Amino acid sequence: MKTVVIIGGGITGVTALYHLSKEQPGWNIVLVEQNETLGGKIRTVKENGFTIETGADSIVARNAGVLPLIEELELGTELVYNETGVSYLYTDNTLHKIPEETVFGIPTSIESLNESTLLSEEGKQAALLDLEKTDNPFGPDDSVGDFLTYYLGSEIVERQIAPVLSGVYSGSLSNLTMKSTLPYLLDYKNEYGSIIKGFSANKEKFLGDKARKKFISFQGGLGTLIDRLAERSPSARILTGTKVIRLEKREGLLSVSLDNGELIQADDVVLAIPHDAAQKLLNEPALDLHFNELKNSSLISVYVGFHLPDEQLPSDGTGFIVTDGTDLTCDACTWTSRKWMHTSAERNLLVRFFYKSTNPHYASLARLSETELVKVALSDLQKSLGIHEAPVTVEVTPWTDLMPNYHLGHGQAVAGLSAELSRYHPHLHLAGCSYFGVGIGACIQNGQQIAHTIGQNGDTAQKG
Repeated sequence: MKTVVIIGGGITGVTALYHLSKEQPGWNIVLVEQNETLGGKIRTVKENGFTIETGADSIVARNAGVLPLIEELELGTELVYNETGVSYLYTDNTLHKIPEETVFGIPTSIESLNESTLLSEEGKQAALLDLEKTDNPFGPDDSVGDFLTYYLGSEIVERQIAPVLSGVYSGSLSNLTMKSTLPYLLDYKNEYGSIIKGFSANKEKFLGDKARKKFISFQGGLGTLIDRLAERSPSARILTGTKVIRLEKREGLLSVSLDNGELIQADDVVLAIPHDAAQKLLNEPALDLHFNELKNSSLISVYVGFHLPDEQLPSDGTGFIVTDGTDLTCDACTWTSRKWMHTSAERNLLVRFFYKSTNPHYASLARLSETELVKVALSDLQKSLGIHEAPVTVEVTPWTDLMPNYHLGHGQAVAGLSAELSRYHPHLHLAGCSYFGVGIGACIQNGQQIAHTIGQNGDTAQKG
C-alpha cells in the first residue's frame, strides 16, 4: 500500500486529496495543514447577514474541469453566477465608465474606442494605428505591456488598459508575459492583422450573455467547495492545526516529521504550499537558484458592510479600479452586494477595498492597525461614493507575500526548478498557484493532474 502525504490544505491540495482518494481507495493518503481550517486563500466568513470571502471571491467557470467537478460533487443546485454591470475607472478624482464593449479595457470596435471618456483625441488616433500596423515582432515570452503599447499607443495602455490588467494579474504590464496573461492577442494580430479586429470577431466569447456571467460561487460561499471535497475524501486522513517541521530522504522514501511528534514514511509527497515555504522545508541549496527567481506580492483586503440599501451605488455598476495620481489610497473597490446577490441577505451594502503591494502607500498601510485600515477604507468610500455612514461589519485580511507574481522569467524558473527537483527526488511534486496558475480553476486542474500522475506512477510500479 502506497503512502502519499499532501502538505497544504488549499484548493490545490484538497483537490489532489479528493482525486487520489477516489482513484486509489486502498492507499494511505494524508493531508497536513498548519492552519486550523482548510481552504488556504479560500475563506468564507458570515456576519450580520453578509457572506464575505476574505480571499478569492469566485471561480472562472470556463476553466477546464471546474463545472464537471462541481457536477461530480453534486453542488450544481448551490451554484450562483455574478451579476453583470459596468465597471468604472476612478481617475482624475472622478468615476469614468470603462466602455462596455471592451475586454480588459481593450476596445473591440472603433465605436467603443470613441466612447471612452478616459482618452484624448490624440490617444484615440494613436490606438487606431493598430488597424494599420500588420507586422508582429513579438512572441509569447515578450511583455504584454510592450505588445499593447506598440500597437495601441501609450495613452490607452496607461489610462485604460493597464489599470484593468494590473488589477487582474497583480503586476506591472512591463513585467508580465503574453503567455501568462493574454496569449490569444498574438493569434488575433496574426490572423486579423489587428487586435481590435480580433476582439471584434471574437466579441461573443468575451461579451456575450454567457461570457458576462462567467464567474461562479455558491450560495454558502466558496468554502462550500472546500468542505465538499474534504467530505468526499472519507478514506483519507486530514490533519489540521499540524505543521510539517522536517522533510528528509531516507532509503528511497520521504520522511515527513510533524510537530505533533508523528513521523510518516511516504512514497510520494505533494508540496501544495507557497514556494518560499517549500524552499525552507526542502532546505536544498541546489534548488535555491530557481526558487529565488519566484516572486510574491502582497495584498490587504478590507470589507465594510452597512445597514444601507445598495441602491446608493450607481445603478449600473459593480465596482471601480483606481488609476495613479488620484485622491484615493486603494487600488480597487468591488461593490460586492451588487456583484454577488448571495452575499447580502437583506440587500444591504457590502463593499470590498483592495490595497496592493505595488501601491505607493502600501509600506505605510502595512504598518497600520485594523482600526486604522478601516478608517482609510471609509475615507476612500466617502471620496469615491459619498457614503458617510458607520459600518456594521468590517473584515480586514492581510495576504502578506502570498500572491504569486508571474514575471517575465517565471516560466523558465518553474521549468528549471521542476527539472532539478526531479533529480533531487522524483517523488516530490510541486503544486499550486506559486507555479502553475493563480486562479482557482487552474489550481483545481493542477490538483487533478498531480493526483493522476501519482496514480499512474503507482500503477506502473505495481505492474513492474
